[in-house]
Order: sequence, then structure tokens, then C-alpha cells
Amino acid sequence: MYNRRQFIKASSLSASLAALSASAFAKAALKAEPANHPIVISTWDFGVAANQEAWKILAKGGRSLDAVEAGARIPEADLKNHSVGRAGYPDRDGHVTLDACIMDEQGNCGAVAGMEDIAHPISVARLVMEKTPHVLLVGDGARQFAIEQGFKPEKLLTPESEKAWKKWLVKHEYKPVMNSENQMPGGKFNHDTIGMLAIDARGNLSGACTTSGMAFKLHGRVGDSPIIGAGLYVDNEVGGATSTGVGEEVIRNVGSFLVVELMRQGYSPQDACKEACHRIIKRKPDTVKEIQVGFLAINKKGEYGAYALHKGFTFAVCDSKKQDLIIPGQYFYETVKD
Repeated sequence: MYNRRQFIKASSLSASLAALSASAFAKAALKAEPANHPIVISTWDFGVAANQEAWKILAKGGRSLDAVEAGARIPEADLKNHSVGRAGYPDRDGHVTLDACIMDEQGNCGAVAGMEDIAHPISVARLVMEKTPHVLLVGDGARQFAIEQGFKPEKLLTPESEKAWKKWLVKHEYKPVMNSENQMPGGKFNHDTIGMLAIDARGNLSGACTTSGMAFKLHGRVGDSPIIGAGLYVDNEVGGATSTGVGEEVIRNVGSFLVVELMRQGYSPQDACKEACHRIIKRKPDTVKEIQVGFLAINKKGEYGAYALHKGFTFAVCDSKKQDLIIPGQYFYETVKD
């Protein structure tokens, strides 16, 4: 029979075990590294200036959504950047068309694609998210919406971009060159994207992505940058991811969503990006030898990582320790083809 003495003894033992477990838990909590936030990361070397602008908001306790919008506007306004925004190279018909998307910690998102005459597509994308029931507006509709919201239309084809386009028209040949945004071997008539991911002091995550797309593309071509799940995806419970490079291959694999889902399964940001690249390689083993695709990701703890098909992809990191860090991404192929 289970007597009173045995009951008291068992109760004392249970209390001791509970106290021990609580103590062990407390010690484990003390040993656990604190989350690394606020923090902002972005693709390519030119992400440094964008990160620093975003950091002005994050350092004051501001919202990650405001930070990534402000950061993305920097390369959009940079007249020396021919792959994003105002000074982007045109399509083969001479039209500068811009794409962008944005996503917040609540899963809200907005995007524009193929928009002309409006210099800051990232801000228009945010208004699509906040003021319409839609996610994506394109072409003339996106332009009309932007003007209705107070944006002033302007000519985006700069003299330098027009000169490059007319030079291209002589041969009329299109062939993307890898990593040109990082001044790697290859011509300047390429394209690329800035993708940004930020975690604010509250631990909330947002992301932004903006581009002028492929230089001298077919009129109407849209890549992965404005496509939620391809060029950008954010899940506040898990983390976020963004992509860069030839968007067609990212779209085919719903790349950024894939990276986030892999992190949900326990992959580190680095390994999730690597696995996403390997899936692209497996699907198109011959095609990917000629093109670049890279992924950048961050998890809820503020741990980040990147991986690309080819050598040359870099990303920028900004936190309380350092605001101008540039890190070379890991990669599958060693050489960059001319």
C-alpha cells in the first residue's frame, strides 16, 4: 500500500527534480546567445549604403518595414547604379521599366512590375500593400496608381543609359553576364537587384526587393524581383529570404519561399540557400553554368547566410557592431565565364 511516508518522500523527490530542472533551464537560458537584432542585410556591395540608411531607423527602435523601404530607396535614386531604379538600363525598345516588392512581419505584401516613369517603385509597392486589396499591380495600372497616390511621373532614361542602349542596338545581342554589378569579369550591360531583410528591436522581420530588371530585355519581361515567394519571402516565425541573378530560374523554383521553408525544417540560413541553389542546378544543369543566381537569408535569431551558383556574389551586413561589412557568398562553381 502507498502510505503517507512514501507519499511525502515522493513529493520531496519531485520537488527536488523540479527545482533542478528549473535551475538547469535558467543556466541554459543564460548560456544561450542573445538574438542578433536589430540587423539589416542586403545583396551586393552597393547594399552597404542601403543598409546604412535602414540602420538610421533601426538604431532608433524603428520598424523593420520602414527601414527596408528607406534602404531600398537609396540604390533606386543612385544615378551610378544601372541595375536598380532611376538610372536603370532600358529594355530593347528603350523603355525603363521597374519592379519591386515589399513584405512585413504580418505577412502583408505589395508589388509593382513593369512600371514606367516612377522613380521609387519600392514606395509604390508599399502603398499597394497598404491601400489596396491587391498584391501586384503592373504596367500602366501601376503607373496610374502611383500618380493617384501623389508620385510625379518623370523621364527615367538618363543620357548615360540611353547612350548604352544605342550602343547595344548596333549588335542587338542579348547575353546576361554574371556578377557585373560587382565589377567581376564581364560587360556592364547586365542587371541585378537589391534585396533587403531586416529585423528590428522588437524582433519583427520585413523585406524589400527592387530592380530595373535585365538590361535590354524584351519589353514586358518581368523577373523574380516583384514576385512574392520568388524574389522575396518573409515569415516572422521563421525568417526571410531574397534572391538575385537571373529571375527565371528563381521563379521556376519559388526560390525565396523554398529557402524559408527549409529554415522552418531546421536548416541554417546558409544551408537553406545552398539547398535552393542545388535544386536549381539539378533542374537545369547545363543552363546554370552560364548564369548567376544567389540567395540571401536570415532567421529569427538574426543568423544569416548566402549561397550562389557561381563565385562573385557578395552581401552586406549592418548591425550594432559594424555598419559596412561586406561578405563574399559561398558558391558551387569556382570560375566565372567571360
